[in-house]
Amino acid sequence: MSYEQHSDRNSEAIYSQRLKAGKRRTYFFDVRSTKGNDYFITLTESKKRFNDNGYDRHKIFLYKEDFNKFVKALSETVDHVKTQLMPDYDFDAFNHDYSDQDEQHGGGYQESGSDNTPTPHTGEVDSW
Repeated sequence: MSYEQHSDRNSEAIYSQRLKAGKRRTYFFDVRSTKGNDYFITLTESKKRFNDNGYDRHKIFLYKEDFNKFVKALSETVDHVKTQLMPDYDFDAFNHDYSDQDEQHGGGYQESGSDNTPTPHTGEVDSW
C-alpha cells in the first residue's frame, strides 16, 4: 500500500468518535479507508482560538502497522506520569463529560450545525 493513498481529502470517516476536553478543546478519532480498502485512523485536536471564531487543528495519521506500538507507548507514558511523577494526584477528578446542557450555558462548543462547531473531519487535509 502506498501512503500517498492516505489523503483524507476524498475519504469520509467510516467511524468517528468525539471527545470534548474542556471549553476550548475537542479531540476527534476517525477511522478512514484508502482507495485500496485499507484502514487508518486520524486523530485530530481542534482548539478554539482566543481572539476569533476560528479553530486551530492538529492532525496525526495512524496506520494499522503502528496501532499496537502506539497504544503501548501511550499507555506506558500515561502510567509513568500517574505512578512516578504524580502518584498523589486525583486523575479521576476529570472523568466528567460535558453535556448538551453545559454547552447551552457556555460550558463547551455549540451543537452541530452552529457557526462555532469545530469541523475537522470535512475531508480536507490540514496544512501545517
